[in-house]
Amino acid sequence: MTKITSPLPAFTRFTALDIFRGLTICFMIIVNTSGNGATTYWPLEHAGWNGFTPTDLVFPSFLFAVGNALSFVMKRWDTMKQQEVLFKIFKRTSLIFLVGYLMYWFPFFKIDAQSHIMLSPISHTRIMGVLQRIALCYGIVAIMVYYLGTKKTIWLGVFFLFAYWLLLYLFGQTGAEYTMTGNAVLRLDTLLFGTNHLYMGEGIPFDPEGLLSTLPALFNVIGGYAAGRYLQRMGKSYEGLTKVLLTGIGLLFIAYCWNSYFPVNKKLWTSSYAVLTVGLDCIILSGIVYVTDILNKTKGTYFFLVTGKNPLLIYLMSELGATVLWMIKVGNEPLYHWIYSHIFIFAGDYFGAFLFSVWWMLTCWLLGYVLDRKKMYVRL
Repeated sequence: MTKITSPLPAFTRFTALDIFRGLTICFMIIVNTSGNGATTYWPLEHAGWNGFTPTDLVFPSFLFAVGNALSFVMKRWDTMKQQEVLFKIFKRTSLIFLVGYLMYWFPFFKIDAQSHIMLSPISHTRIMGVLQRIALCYGIVAIMVYYLGTKKTIWLGVFFLFAYWLLLYLFGQTGAEYTMTGNAVLRLDTLLFGTNHLYMGEGIPFDPEGLLSTLPALFNVIGGYAAGRYLQRMGKSYEGLTKVLLTGIGLLFIAYCWNSYFPVNKKLWTSSYAVLTVGLDCIILSGIVYVTDILNKTKGTYFFLVTGKNPLLIYLMSELGATVLWMIKVGNEPLYHWIYSHIFIFAGDYFGAFLFSVWWMLTCWLLGYVLDRKKMYVRL
């Protein structure tokens, strides 16, 4: 399923991308593992429905990084046979999707009221999710750029944004097209998967990584791919960075205007949200490239390079490890909550919850550090 490889040759690595990806993973762990959800600082929470917080930038940034990485892989595909390329795309898509599915099924058993161990029923396992969306977006965009090229892929991505807007309007509940209970995303997921296979964390069966809302998420991967291709073509130039920066600012303006008609909403992954996050990521990436590749200031960047080189493994460790902490009991209290309530709570309710998440992020980072020292990188 996975393989451990040696680092790529220096000329194929993109330091700014590793830093961008590492920064995203670190922030993702922090926002996913607050010591206490009820006392979490608002910037570290997702918007309730419409709206935007810094946390809402994390997942689309990972998709943007996937697109960036894809722009470098294309050079290798040019020297490979078509069937070899397609095999790699479908294999990687399938493996990432499977790992995501198994992650939500983990630990594959539960303990009932009589302390009996029972297999967790597959009939109640979530089908879609974070890694599943990454897999689908990667696979679809990889096929698009391989056969259509960059320009046609970008135009098709724009078409998907408007197509998604139309689909929500046509197939959502009249007058409630953009609500949690009346949207077309929920309708399609319920029809295909049933409510038992949907995310239950919203109070009702509703998956923020639904199948239909994958359509606008493709734009995030396409945006990262286009930015990566352009920066490679322009090289380390002020002109290239300026155009990426201005493109980001232009996308922010478009998203702001679109928000009045199609609200920015992470859980529906609205088209305005996709445009907004690609714009922000273009600005952030251009800033990182400017500092690291133009000014050659790399002091302190190793911290993010560690997580950026092993993103999948560190993300999985953060999620599965947190699940294990919830499973282990200290008396009648989960170890996860015990650590917060007996150690970090002394820093205060909110700051303690924040310090807990930072501690867990650093714990996961340590795994990446050990692997990096051994030059071991786990990839699918």
